[in-house]
Amino acid sequence: MDAATTSTPIDYLPILFQMIVAAGFGVGTIIVTHIIGPKLRTDNKLSSFESGIEVIGNARQAVSIKYFMVAILFVIFDIEVIFMYPWAVNFRSFGMDGLIEMFIFMGLLLLGFIYVIKKRALEWD
Repeated sequence: MDAATTSTPIDYLPILFQMIVAAGFGVGTIIVTHIIGPKLRTDNKLSSFESGIEVIGNARQAVSIKYFMVAILFVIFDIEVIFMYPWAVNFRSFGMDGLIEMFIFMGLLLLGFIYVIKKRALEWD
């Protein structure tokens, strides 16, 4: 290994600095808004506001679990598809090992999809 490819702890200093600044900004914003924000709490301020429309009924209505199942399954399969992009970009350099590993990954993805279909998680009846 030459000196150009080795990394030292000092190389990670900008990343650490960025994380500290980001966390400091988040915490600082919360503290400042808490300090300078209004303290008066009235029924009108604490009530829900939906684009100027008066709220009718209870906001805690039962929602079908099917909606959440579809949303969660979409996120899971969408994230798994995101893992395929770096593989596709570097696919020639991975060689046969990379191809076999992607087939295993796709097989597991297909098994998960078959499980979802067998459990009828996407049916809305």
